[in-house]
Order: sequence, then structure tokens, then C-alpha cells
Amino acid sequence: MADEVETLLAKAPPARAADARAAAELMARVTGELPVAWGSMIGFGRYRYRYESGREGEAFRVGLAARKDALTLYLPGEGPDHDALLRRLGPVKLGKGCVYVKRLADVDHPALEALVAYVHANPPSAA
Repeated sequence: MADEVETLLAKAPPARAADARAAAELMARVTGELPVAWGSMIGFGRYRYRYESGREGEAFRVGLAARKDALTLYLPGEGPDHDALLRRLGPVKLGKGCVYVKRLADVDHPALEALVAYVHANPPSAA
């Protein structure tokens, strides 16, 4: 992994460090993308978005951040397939485009892999 990504993983809170590294390895394997540091987040893949207002930007397709309270997985999307995969994950909290995980071991790994693959292949039209 790139130096910036290794630095972010090394800075992860002790309770999240192993999970952050495991999630990064899972995302790299499933997406086939190299991890890239995006500020305090680690992203895989890129996509361009455009709002109705005309504002444009670029974001990562899937990503993660090791926060103090939880491992945050950035898996934005919508639709029945996305929602069904989210429901299969297990004990997580959901935010807009985010999945908050206390322990990666408690998450259904086949569902997580399928969700990462789905979101990577179907980025949102606007961030």
C-alpha cells in the first residue's frame, strides 16, 4: 500500500486498527483498485459526479475511515439490491452513504464483499 495509506492505517485508534487494515485489504481485493488517501479516508476507485446545479466533483467509489467510535465504511448507493445487501450485514449503524461498524468480525463478510462489489460497479450519480 502507498505510504499515505500506511500512515492513515498506522494512525487508526488501537480498537480499530486491525479492522481498518482488514477492511482495506477486502476492498482492494474486491474492487481490484489500489487504495488512495483522501484526507483522513482511504478510497478505492474514482468517479465523477454532477449535481443538478452544475457543480461537479470527484469522489472515491468505496472507502473507509478508522474513527474512534467505529470503523466507517463509505458505501453509497440506492435501490433494492443495495438495500438488501445492507440488511444482510448484521449489527451496524447506517448513515447517508455510510456504514458504521463496531467490530468487523460481527459483520456478514459475504454480504460486505457483495456490497463493496455492487457499490464499486454502480457509483451514485451525485455525491
